[in-house]
Amino acid sequence: QAHLVESGGGSVQTGGSLRLSCAASGGAFSRYVMGWFRQAPGKEREFVATISWSGRRTSYKDSVKGRFTIFRDNAENTVYLQMSSLKPEDTAVYYCAADVNSVSGAVSVLTEAYDQWGQGTQVTVSS
Repeated sequence: QAHLVESGGGSVQTGGSLRLSCAASGGAFSRYVMGWFRQAPGKEREFVATISWSGRRTSYKDSVKGRFTIFRDNAENTVYLQMSSLKPEDTAVYYCAADVNSVSGAVSVLTEAYDQWGQGTQVTVSS
């Protein structure tokens, strides 16, 4: 069973950048499909990005394509979300998640596909 801990959140101005990290422990990280989700106040949790076991396949929410990059280091049991050109609408609590039961390693945009979740890290973008 994976234990996930996010870090790297903070407050930036519009156009700024942040890199979120999610360190995993207690399981076979290289066999987890990993995802980033976010939840803004008063809104439902939404998909942001996902990455396959090997890192070769990724998928993004349309509104973050070209601005966010998900990547992983299986040797370090860590997944990252590099966020650039941040906008106020990116303000949310960001969560990393692991699909620990994937048998294909295929990416998923569905919240219900993920079994383990971190505690979240706040990202605030001011105009």
